[in-house]
Amino acid sequence: MSYNICDINSMSNDAHQKLIDERSALLAELTSLPHMVHGSIVERYTVCSRPNCKCHRGQKHGPVMCVVVNENGKQRQKYIPKEMRELAAQYVDEYNRALALMDRISAINVQLLQEKDHD
Repeated sequence: MSYNICDINSMSNDAHQKLIDERSALLAELTSLPHMVHGSIVERYTVCSRPNCKCHRGQKHGPVMCVVVNENGKQRQKYIPKEMRELAAQYVDEYNRALALMDRISAINVQLLQEKDHD
């Protein structure tokens, strides 16, 4: 994405202040998201190592919940205990909310950069 900041349009003081206030509110909300997890939630079924187990005849074990994360450039699946499933999903949702907030903050900052009298 490219931005043309040469076409500078001066916005009203009221519009300028609204952007500053919105950005401040978004930054405050961003600080209220301490449990962000960058990953995806997956449910999977597994096959164990016991050769006579029912899982080798099609009745796999599970579902098992995992969060898929990147570690050193590689995807890893981390097991999530049953009692932590809802919390894990909330953590992933927090990360996605943080991304949306940062996108909006960035858009506001671009608008402010286009002003003659920048904050």
